[in-house]
Amino acid sequence: MSRVGKNPVIIPQGVTVEVKAGQVKAKGKLGEGTLKLTDDVTVTMDGGKISVQPAANGNKAMWATTQRNITNLLKGVAEGYEKKLEINGVGLRANVQGKELVLQLGFSHDIRYAIPEGIKIAVDKQTAITVTGTDKQKVGQVAAEIRAFRGPEPYKGKGIKYDNERIIRKEGKKK
Repeated sequence: MSRVGKNPVIIPQGVTVEVKAGQVKAKGKLGEGTLKLTDDVTVTMDGGKISVQPAANGNKAMWATTQRNITNLLKGVAEGYEKKLEINGVGLRANVQGKELVLQLGFSHDIRYAIPEGIKIAVDKQTAITVTGTDKQKVGQVAAEIRAFRGPEPYKGKGIKYDNERIIRKEGKKK
């Protein structure tokens, strides 16, 4: 018995949900999203709750995964998701120009990152980037791609890191 999967998903205020034809559609104040369902689970909606049950011959591994994906979908259209990144280092900065994020990370050229559909990127200061959107996976993926351009190095901590990330510092060269 899955401890996560057996819990029903409570639909937040201001979100409308449709369950039909192998997918769940949700619409909220921040936008709308869909989730395709596998044949391993059956999803039913009653009142203000969505319940997920494994199919008779289905794979039970998808039970809790589907429940959690529906939860993330509903939270995304109601509240949204956000990842914050920090840029540390002299001369390292970022700004948004149109539909591109322009990063100056100490290379001989600027890095231009095209902002994907459904994602908003805001640069608060030149060293603080905020990635927001309704799809949790997409927000995390975009933040990871931006961080990968110049990850934090362990000696001085220069590079792009998540705001809550702690960089374990190494000791420098000894004479």
